[in-house]
Amino acid sequence: MPLIILDRDGVINKDSDDFIKSPQEFIPLSGSLEAIARFNAAGYCVVVATNQSGVARGLFDVQMLDAIHHKLEKLLAAVGGHLEGIFYCPHAPDADCNCRKPKPGLLQQISRTFGTELNGVPVIGDSLRDLQSAQAVGATPILVRTGKGERSLAQLAEEPDLANVPVFDDLAEATDALLTGKLTGKAND
Repeated sequence: MPLIILDRDGVINKDSDDFIKSPQEFIPLSGSLEAIARFNAAGYCVVVATNQSGVARGLFDVQMLDAIHHKLEKLLAAVGGHLEGIFYCPHAPDADCNCRKPKPGLLQQISRTFGTELNGVPVIGDSLRDLQSAQAVGATPILVRTGKGERSLAQLAEEPDLANVPVFDDLAEATDALLTGKLTGKAND
């Protein structure tokens, strides 16, 4: 079963500079849940890899994070989708842990859990750190313009190793491209 890894905030749901601190603040982006269900129907194993430093910052606890993820899973089930796992880093940016993207630890956890190499596995994110973590494990980084995507797109010019990353308007468009084998994306401009 092919694997696909998604960032959460800004890819699946609306992002907030104030963090997503409760299930009420978790609002799916248009078409994102259906895109995951389409991956599932095509035989993909879909997992989430997300930095959640709000835990370390004291903005919410692990139980609240679990409640947010329960809402995500419930909304996905309503459209015929599901996730095989949600992997998160609860640490603060200054903790210097290996699991906070752009470091590769979170993706390495996924690799170990599913017993698979990540070479060529699509990793869809909206931030430079998502792309860098994918690159660090040999996965295929893909950028969406939702969330922090537009801001990240501007940073790609300063990252020659990421210059040819496919860019899509949103998760639904990236899903179309992956499922049809047309992973070219738009020009990074």
